[in-house]
Amino acid sequence: MKQHFQNLVDEEEANIDMTPMLDVVFIMLIFFIVTASFVKEAGIDVNRPEAATAVKKDRANILIAISDKGEIWINKRRIDVRAVQANIERLHAENPQGTVVIQADKKATTETLIKVMDASRAAGVYDVSIAAQEQ
Repeated sequence: MKQHFQNLVDEEEANIDMTPMLDVVFIMLIFFIVTASFVKEAGIDVNRPEAATAVKKDRANILIAISDKGEIWINKRRIDVRAVQANIERLHAENPQGTVVIQADKKATTETLIKVMDASRAAGVYDVSIAAQEQ
């Protein structure tokens, strides 16, 4: 009987409970997913002009691209110029600290750029930047 009891004690000591470790790993995974910053793209590749004074902007959350044909893209969707203000208002409501960065192609017209800037300001976002490539 004593031998049988000793075998049970040995088997019990050999098992390691993995549940607390799995809980910690799961919590760490959730923490990293929540704190990760995701890169958003406007939806098209834009040939940006070069600027000697270009500065990297860290919190650019609302990216708007203007193609060489005057098409406006937000979140990989082509947007009509009349719907730009509503889209910026929606994106700004999701992230009030976000700024607007306009990625205008070299061949885009100034008229389209000004319309997008006006729509940004009308939507309540006054921190508007124009993307350029560093020389």
